[in-house]
Amino acid sequence: MRSNIIESYKKTLKLSDLQKEVLIGVLLGDGHLETQNGGRTYRLKIEHSSLQKEYVDWLYQIFREWVTTPPRERTQVVLGVPYNKCVFSTLSHGAFRFYAQQFYQNKKKVLPKAIHKWLSPTAMAVWYMDDGSIKSNRHRALIINTQSFSVPDLKRLVIIFKDKYGIEMKLRKQSRKSIEIYQLITTSNTVAKFVDIIRPHILSSMLYKLGKLGNIIA
Repeated sequence: MRSNIIESYKKTLKLSDLQKEVLIGVLLGDGHLETQNGGRTYRLKIEHSSLQKEYVDWLYQIFREWVTTPPRERTQVVLGVPYNKCVFSTLSHGAFRFYAQQFYQNKKKVLPKAIHKWLSPTAMAVWYMDDGSIKSNRHRALIINTQSFSVPDLKRLVIIFKDKYGIEMKLRKQSRKSIEIYQLITTSNTVAKFVDIIRPHILSSMLYKLGKLGNIIA
């Protein structure tokens, strides 16, 4: 599109309630917002393994009117190892600025002050599809990779899960060289409640992330 046509088109765009919920979920996970004009507008960038192409395509459908180029595959080489990824970006738009201001401080991702209001079942499910995994095939525990957030932020999330949904979470420490990072892990007595809440919003291709619990019909 020519730039003047794009600018006119962008004036017609407004985030729907579903798009806001999904946006919260992907920003809690691997999604990120980036600006090219000093913070006046932002674009959402989605990037996942090509093995999760169906999930990326689903996100694309959610934000389709915000995207001019469909998801594409590219290869990224890390330490000599090629990784195939599926990516897309939205148009840069002022509608994303509020969320960038909530989720980033000094270019570092932080937990928004209002996250207790925004952590809906849909947002949680998207977050889990983005960054969740089973502990192992021998355990029922589920893990959310939360290395982007500080320990105080994670402790606040533990309280929010408990107060809002009755779900008990714990911090799980991982050591990488000299850096300590933490994940959130479900406790055995409320993991079923967590699955009951998010499972209706999980894509069939992502049910493997729930392990054996993904086969239980709520």
